[in-house]
Amino acid sequence: MPALDNLFHKYSELLKIKPLIWHSDTKELEWLDTRLLPKKEVYRRSGDYMRIATAIKDMEVRGAPAIGVTAGFGLAAASHRIETTNIKEFMSELHEVYEVLRNTRPTAYNLFYALDKVWKAAENAKEKGDIGEIRVAVENEAVNLMVEDITSNIEMGKYGSKLLEDGMTILTHCNAGAVATSGFGTALGVIRYAWYEGKEISVIADETRPLLQGARLTVWELWKEGIPVKLITDNMAGLVLSKGLADAVIVGADRVIYTGHTANKIGTYMVALSAKRAGKPFYVALPTSTIQATMDPGSIVIEERNPDEVRKVMGELLITVEDIPVYNFAFDVTPPDLITAFMTEKGIVYPPFPENLKRVKES
Repeated sequence: MPALDNLFHKYSELLKIKPLIWHSDTKELEWLDTRLLPKKEVYRRSGDYMRIATAIKDMEVRGAPAIGVTAGFGLAAASHRIETTNIKEFMSELHEVYEVLRNTRPTAYNLFYALDKVWKAAENAKEKGDIGEIRVAVENEAVNLMVEDITSNIEMGKYGSKLLEDGMTILTHCNAGAVATSGFGTALGVIRYAWYEGKEISVIADETRPLLQGARLTVWELWKEGIPVKLITDNMAGLVLSKGLADAVIVGADRVIYTGHTANKIGTYMVALSAKRAGKPFYVALPTSTIQATMDPGSIVIEERNPDEVRKVMGELLITVEDIPVYNFAFDVTPPDLITAFMTEKGIVYPPFPENLKRVKES
């Protein structure tokens, strides 16, 4: 697949932060372990789909677009390691891998989008009656997903940047940057694009408890880029917005449905409420692959994670009573009436959301 390889490397070389690297010679994925940032920049590497599944589940890789691309490469890696020469057995084993990867994280819609695209490529190639053709098709589609992610992030940045004026300060929640994608970012991709255009903008990042993705990842990314950033506690966002210290909010998303209901990192809903009260625009930046074709908010699954993530800081320092009962919802859902617009690779989507989100999804 020389043409696709060339396209992949063309975009990869432009990225300052490379969270995901596919090794086409060994059919292995290499990823930046985001749990260790900013103290250490450690890369892991494996062609074992179970190890890749663990990386998704344990949040070594996190962020909806990055999860999707990683899962796609997990399926590709597995396809090269299935040893049977019988196509029916091969497809059966590959589908088992598909199911393992599909069950790693329940909320990020890109996971299902990516796996379904790669699986469809395998099904189409099966008709040729050659396992080698299936392997090539699966790997090509996984690489396509990465290229699609990078290019859509850049296009999203181009459209979203038009809404940012010189001198603005942007408040963001969690991390929707390079390490949440294949290397450019959604919410931070918009900010990054505006910065590259020469706009003098700055960022306020909240810490994002309990895993501190804002403090650890967003601050680290912006610091590396030289983009001015200040860190605040999560419970400071309302005051910051009410005092006019931020001009707008931009967040990413793990899942958006046609109604505009948006699942994102826990705490997003509170930031959106504060922005509404302060009269500040609240934008959601996402690729259209994050949009689920449904009108049912009840279909959004909210992941609950290990209580120790709340009881302890970074899995180490106990900050409360040991074994105290805990709610640890990883996401919340922001209703559409709190959202000003969606920034996508196909343009800015304004209300009415049911009509306009469906249009950009299907275009």
